[in-house]
Amino acid sequence: MHNRTAAAATVGSLALLALLAPSAQADTHKGNTAFTSVTFSKTTVNVGVSEVQKLTATATVKDNSGIKTVMGLKLVSPDSRIQFAKSSTCTRPTSTTMKCTWSYNLDPDSADDYFDLRNSSAGTWHLDAEAAANDGDFYTLNSSVAMKIKRFAKLTTTQATPEPVTKGKTLTVTGALTRADWNTNTYVGFAGQKVSLQFKKSGASTYTTVKTVTTDSTGKLKTTTTANASGTWRWHFAGTGTTSSATASGDGVALK
Repeated sequence: MHNRTAAAATVGSLALLALLAPSAQADTHKGNTAFTSVTFSKTTVNVGVSEVQKLTATATVKDNSGIKTVMGLKLVSPDSRIQFAKSSTCTRPTSTTMKCTWSYNLDPDSADDYFDLRNSSAGTWHLDAEAAANDGDFYTLNSSVAMKIKRFAKLTTTQATPEPVTKGKTLTVTGALTRADWNTNTYVGFAGQKVSLQFKKSGASTYTTVKTVTTDSTGKLKTTTTANASGTWRWHFAGTGTTSSATASGDGVALK
């Protein structure tokens, strides 16, 4: 994160408070104005600690009198942080419809700390936008259109020892699960998470889960299993509502 003075922090905090969104409310509307389609380029965006992730939203809105304008164009996080569109383009496919596309940059470490993602921002975001019709009708999206922005998770390369191993003997398999910490812009161990140990027999095309192991207080994984066939071992994490899934590189082990 970027260093800043106490004075700058005070000014920045006030600026952020001015941008905080109210709690999500139900959509509101008047007349026959309606969003007939709203789609995202990705329904889930996984963000690491440094690289900006881009997202677009495309919406079509209709009213019998024609659409005057579409406003708002912001994404709102679970902790009420706002991401405004970096750019927008709108066309009028017909006399009664307008189609708009908005582009967003999701940045965990921007030049301005007050617009960075925070850990509390992970989860379900919703799109806020308002369409106004020529006859005074309107439709406001408040909470009905949502998508996920998650902290990116990583699993270290699986290590299975000894290699090779005698059939029927014990293998020790290790690994580690980390995820992006948006508050510090580092990857940190993800404790207390259930991770699947999977095995693919030599010549097979798919992995099978052998057991589930829970990460320790630092995100590390360690377990033992019986080696009954040559093949590849790997770890797989299914993810959570705020953290992405992850799959480790496998470690091939032959029998001797």
